[in-house]
Amino acid sequence: MTAPPSPGDLLLVDGRASVQFAGDRALTFRVVSVCDQPTYAGWIWLTGYVLNRRGEATDKREIYVQLAGLRSAMGSPAPRRPRTTRSYASRRDQGDGAAARDRSGLCARADAR
Repeated sequence: MTAPPSPGDLLLVDGRASVQFAGDRALTFRVVSVCDQPTYAGWIWLTGYVLNRRGEATDKREIYVQLAGLRSAMGSPAPRRPRTTRSYASRRDQGDGAAARDRSGLCARADAR
């Protein structure tokens, strides 16, 4: 990668970008911002989130890396929203539990066909 990354880019940061990320210290990184302060030629400060294998942000970090060593991580999973469980109450059930107790809120599927 020769052009600076943009916010939202997903990068693989490993030993090619900096020795501190070599081997098992490599990480998948979602860029939030790119510092515009001048640094040594070919190096850049990035702020973003470290992603786990499921694509969930686990840590916010600021890293200093070689621009030429950054790789796109397009094959990594996108962040997912957590699943929520919903109860499917009938229209007659107003939350007092009466429909659940007398089963009047249940509709037989055979009747619906």
